[in-house]
Amino acid sequence: MSFLEHLNSVQQQAVQAIDGPVMIVAGAGSGKTRVLTYRVAFCVQSGIRPYEILALTFTNKAAKEMKSRIINLVGIQSRDVWMGTFHSIFARLLRIEAAYIGYDRNFTIYDSDDTLNVIRDVMRALNISTQQFHPNAIRSRISGAKNSLIDPIEFTNRAGDLFEEKTAQVYTAYEKRLHEMNAMDFDDLIVRPIGLFEHHQNILEKYQHRFKYISIDEYQDTNRAQYRLINLLAAKFRNICVVGDDAQSIYAFRGADIRNILDFEKDYPDCRMFRLEQNYRSTKTILAAAGGVIKNNKRQIRKTLWTENPEGEPITLLECEDEKEEGIRIVHNLQHDGQKYKISFNQIAVLYRTNAQSRSIEDAMRRAGIPYVIVGGVEFYRRKEIKDVLAYLRVIANPKDEESLLRIINTPTRGISQQTVARFREAAIAHRCDLFTILSRVENISDLSDRARTAVQRFSQMISKYIGMKTQMSASELARSVVDDIGILQELKREGTPEAIVRWENIQELLSAITEYCAEKPSATLENFLEEVSLIADVDRWDDQRNTVTLMTLHAAKGLEFPVVFVAGLEEGLFPISVASMDQSEIEEERRLFYVGITRAMKKLYLSYAHTRYRFGSMSFQARSRFVDEVDEGLVEKEIRHTRPPKSEQKPAAILLRKPQHRRSHTADQTYNDVHPDYENESQESVDLHVGVRVVHDAFGEGRIVSLSGKGENARASVAFDSVGLKQLLIKYANLRIV
Repeated sequence: MSFLEHLNSVQQQAVQAIDGPVMIVAGAGSGKTRVLTYRVAFCVQSGIRPYEILALTFTNKAAKEMKSRIINLVGIQSRDVWMGTFHSIFARLLRIEAAYIGYDRNFTIYDSDDTLNVIRDVMRALNISTQQFHPNAIRSRISGAKNSLIDPIEFTNRAGDLFEEKTAQVYTAYEKRLHEMNAMDFDDLIVRPIGLFEHHQNILEKYQHRFKYISIDEYQDTNRAQYRLINLLAAKFRNICVVGDDAQSIYAFRGADIRNILDFEKDYPDCRMFRLEQNYRSTKTILAAAGGVIKNNKRQIRKTLWTENPEGEPITLLECEDEKEEGIRIVHNLQHDGQKYKISFNQIAVLYRTNAQSRSIEDAMRRAGIPYVIVGGVEFYRRKEIKDVLAYLRVIANPKDEESLLRIINTPTRGISQQTVARFREAAIAHRCDLFTILSRVENISDLSDRARTAVQRFSQMISKYIGMKTQMSASELARSVVDDIGILQELKREGTPEAIVRWENIQELLSAITEYCAEKPSATLENFLEEVSLIADVDRWDDQRNTVTLMTLHAAKGLEFPVVFVAGLEEGLFPISVASMDQSEIEEERRLFYVGITRAMKKLYLSYAHTRYRFGSMSFQARSRFVDEVDEGLVEKEIRHTRPPKSEQKPAAILLRKPQHRRSHTADQTYNDVHPDYENESQESVDLHVGVRVVHDAFGEGRIVSLSGKGENARASVAFDSVGLKQLLIKYANLRIV
């Protein structure tokens, strides 16, 4: 057991507590992975047969690395431990027991694209319109039902509106169709074993004896189906160990249920709890900031993280005029810190709430010649929805661009089949002209159905219209008009899934980028903008280099660590995201996400926000996130603002917001005072209103202003009302009164 010497006293106790229910509350940076790895090794070393051990992780990569380390610790016999993700482990179990649930062992596992195709086929068979009821929305609802253990019969009985009634019909037929094809979707890999165990007691007992010792990593991210499955398996011997941190539960949108970890002591009253509170990752300053933020959550398991690491530098707050300045100042500081800490680019991370935020940061990186890589996503201008919109603009700028034309001819779907496209390409070759020209002569093409002919005619007329208008409109106006015309935003809004909302935000961000470009270069043409985007795409090949700055969402950053971390876009309505301001549980999840961001940093942490930001295609006035104000003032310094950061390599001077505890003193004139800009030519009503103020509306009651946009007659306010949520109001008619 010599490997136990590498653990602190609490870790050693947690590793050696192998009998009965155990909960290990592992704070950020507290060595959770090592404890779980050593615990499995200790079980093997104590004489427990490896095949009686089940260890569940949340990535196959983590399972592979842990298995390798266990073998190195206690020998090759530990290879018989069942270790992997929920889905991989129970797919393996289902292969063995498939006959009990009416499947063959060689069943197919369908991914999300496969399941979507099946749902479309089912909808066609049931004569359910895919225009009125989006297949993706139905797939998302079915997945949610499965993860909540709601079968088609119960779902049908619960259906409360037309959409749910149609979904219930699809759900029933979809399940039948999967069974007919000897196929399961990802959700089935968790749901089917539950049914197997509940209906076949002998099979349940078989696996209860097989898996006498069960460990689950990242328990705070399990859903109710996974919770039910584990409790069935652990019911007989109750040797269950869950490892996690409620403060890092950030996947509710995927079905994760924080109640699983918060209620573990209720489920197992005799459980032993071990709190891993020593942090090995961050400085005292960073850790204190994280603790000060997360203490504001009411629903949590109390813990106090501490570290023997140095106190470290203050957290730097970047107050920026807009997102472009934010990107520039992030780049300026990461260049400085690379030299200061003698670190490479791959030891620096920029984290943000939504993928759409990466655009201004990417632009700043490219202009500075800094290589970067986006983890958990693709570069902004390479995202499918962005390339689709840009392809429309490229065809309008250059109708001979056949590559872009083929991309958009049936995107969004307009009833032009591949066979029809092939027919036109043949005609173009025969007539020795480009594809768009032949599309414009659709009346001369024979052997076409009326539907195909009409669809092609409408498409070519739309493109021709914009070709004729491109010199009469700015690139920004033209892009907005095209996006409205093709209806892509409306389609994504109808779809309504989390993925669709992200794509909707990305297109809005593209419109903001074009608007910003035209504002900076009033004489710029559509061709000018497309040329700049093309040049940016050429520089993107730098992303293949290993020494790159990491850009990622806060969700993707979980489990990682970097010496230097930037958390960008800390503004109300963005982080916390607008929907979170409506519900306390959502606010707490957003706060946990901020906590995750803070605790990724080892040596230096930056927080940034902007007063204005292009959102949804127009300038929006932003309020600083409430989370920034929850960070202890004594731990923060604010970088002196400039109209634009200096071009010099010298880092801008920084001053303390307040007198810190146990730090150097400062004089009164060092205190930074926020200066709010004066807005001219506005009515008295709009001048009195500002972001963050509490207002009352005659119909909606009280709320808080999240953003302001527009001027004069078009002045608008986005207000998060306590009772009805977010509303967009014209200030002229809203009669808002300050509380």
